Amino acid sequence: MNLAEKLISSHLTAGEMRPGEEIGLRVDQALIQDATGTMVMLELEALGLDRVRTEVAAQYVDHNLLQSDERNMADHLFLRSACRRYGIWYSPPGNGVSHPTHMQHFGVPGRTLAGADSHTCAAGSLGMLAIGVGGLEVAMAMAGQPLHVTMPRIWGIRLAGALPDWVSAKDVILELLRRHGVSGGVHKIIEYHGPGLGALSAMDRHVIANMGAELGATTSVFPSDARVLEFLDAQGRAGDYVELAADPDAGYDIGDEIDLSAVEPLIAGPGSPGNVLPVRQVVGEPVHQVVVGSSANPGLRDFAVVAEMLRGRQVHPQVSLEINPTSRQVLADLIKTGALTALIESGARIHQTGCLGCIGMGQAPAVGRNSLRTFPRNFPGRSGTHDDLVWLCSPETAAAAALTGTITDPRDLDLALPAIRQPRIASAVTTPLQRPLPIAEARQVTLVKADSIGSLPELDPLPDSLTLPVLLKVGDDVSTDEILPAGARALPYRSDIAALADFAFGQLDETYPRRARAAGPHTIVGGRNYGQGSSREHAAIVPRYLGLRVVIAKSFARIHWQNLANFGVLALEFTDEAGYDRIAQGDELRLDGLRKAVETGDEIDAGGVILRHRLSARQRAMVLAGGWIPEVRHADDR
Repeated sequence: MNLAEKLISSHLTAGEMRPGEEIGLRVDQALIQDATGTMVMLELEALGLDRVRTEVAAQYVDHNLLQSDERNMADHLFLRSACRRYGIWYSPPGNGVSHPTHMQHFGVPGRTLAGADSHTCAAGSLGMLAIGVGGLEVAMAMAGQPLHVTMPRIWGIRLAGALPDWVSAKDVILELLRRHGVSGGVHKIIEYHGPGLGALSAMDRHVIANMGAELGATTSVFPSDARVLEFLDAQGRAGDYVELAADPDAGYDIGDEIDLSAVEPLIAGPGSPGNVLPVRQVVGEPVHQVVVGSSANPGLRDFAVVAEMLRGRQVHPQVSLEINPTSRQVLADLIKTGALTALIESGARIHQTGCLGCIGMGQAPAVGRNSLRTFPRNFPGRSGTHDDLVWLCSPETAAAAALTGTITDPRDLDLALPAIRQPRIASAVTTPLQRPLPIAEARQVTLVKADSIGSLPELDPLPDSLTLPVLLKVGDDVSTDEILPAGARALPYRSDIAALADFAFGQLDETYPRRARAAGPHTIVGGRNYGQGSSREHAAIVPRYLGLRVVIAKSFARIHWQNLANFGVLALEFTDEAGYDRIAQGDELRLDGLRKAVETGDEIDAGGVILRHRLSARQRAMVLAGGWIPEVRHADDR
């Protein structure tokens, strides 16, 4: 067996490990962040859960840190009370980005992790099977239910050689995106193996595994070896180490190879993480903002290399260099090593620990001015600026631009290669983490709900016949950020679906909410890879609240496809992609015999355009009932 197969087989509760079949997995750990967490806690309440069943469940407040009104603080109070009530670890604001912080405190090789964040896959760097899913699936996992996924193919990527000077882990994952694009990993687990692994630290692997989400992969997996032991030992948790690797003669469904020594500095141009090209091809482009941080480059080394490149030098006068430390531990070590002082003296701005600009929570760039970021995503408007120009790059390339004011190949700088010295033992910053309460005490806790904390919408069953106007027709690779934006304007309303609905599809068509309210039941038509990106289930709940009953697309991104089913939206695909060209925005589609077609898998005729679904029996029951929670309630009534 390869390692992914070993991890799956040791947690398999249902189904067979054949690609394309639905399987169930036992979940050991759960991760939630605050942009998704309020919905998860409302779902736990709706399920009547007494206490979480997973070994570990942790709630991180890392996204919504700007408190321009009372809403974010109200959500934080609600989340803390829910953690106390249900037996969940609570990581308060300023404690750190969920993914590296979870690695530091809870990551254990061989465990499964379900996370209400698409970048949960970063924990694959420690030999975990870590899968990002919608919030309702995490709620069900915390209630003791298996996590259901489509069995992926295993994509083995052999790493050879070692990275050259001025090239780092971010360039490796950008190389994969350059080769395969944002849908190259759909229905696949990426497993890294080979002699090049030894040159990559656990945090280097985190960078690579994290952005497997940008390839659309189910998750990424690295072996648990000496570099993982080194990381756990630095955290004071060497006792959690377990050696894990593929069998020597293991095979893979798909093979690929990267010669690390041949990788060069790469950059993803504005609009998509898949717009990758060599830095040398865009040298000289003016830069006005550089932001270092995020779960895509969260390690001490990623900040230290910037500090050493800037030590004794000044940031270019036209550049705003912004540093977002990713955890209290990283911030403490930046202080101890003197790296923070070097950054401050260079002219860098130091922000609080958290996601911040990565989720559009502040740090919005100027219109028409290039912003270089060590982030995982640059979907249009995600930064908070409608017409943004966001580039994704390594810390080395980011620091080079901060020094010169233009996109610069770091190999062209007249600088010696920085010597990075990291402490063998990381700073122990554990006090802010709040432990779950004992059961008896937890049962006395009342949820703290301000008026801004809404409730889940009531979801009705799928009718047998629907006449649906096509309110929107969109193209390929539409992201969940375009369906329901994040950012400082929208995210404070994440607990109030009725108010959040005003932002739906705002990046693509600001008239959609008004037209949807007027139309009632309607459909949307999309191209390939519809719903890529974030796991935020709001991108399914909000359009459903506005009347969306059916989405028709050439293909769907994994997480959003499941989120649609979770909330009773029927996801249909064209049997012939040419059907996409036969439907126009403003058309009206009549769909008859829906319930039987959903139950049996029969094709559906929409005025000569033939449609089908790929739902499992479990998902069919959800869609017929109007969503997973109505289906569970109906099953309980029976």
